[in-house]
Amino acid sequence: QVQLVESGGGLVQPGGSLRLSCAASGSIFSINAMGWYRQAPGKQRELVAVIISDGSTVYADSVKGRFTISRDNAKNTMYLQMNSLKPEDTAVYYCSARKGYSTYWGQGTQVTVSS
Repeated sequence: QVQLVESGGGLVQPGGSLRLSCAASGSIFSINAMGWYRQAPGKQRELVAVIISDGSTVYADSVKGRFTISRDNAKNTMYLQMNSLKPEDTAVYYCSARKGYSTYWGQGTQVTVSS
């Protein structure tokens, strides 16, 4: 089992920045990939960014150039640096970890972009 806890969400004005953190614990050995997903009200959960065990990254087109995913293996923590935030980035952001055939999820953290 892998436990994931997100933090860092909040209210920010358009154009502002936030950094989300995801702390992993439990059986974290051999996690293949970790990622961030988001779900806005009335919409399906969507991929934001993924970081693979070799360090390669994948981003949704909507966040390319604005968001950066990173991972600190020594701290078992993944981050999402979000810059130039837009109202359409408002959503609950979820951390995920894939290990073998299993996917684990955090409880989510709310990000609201509004003036």
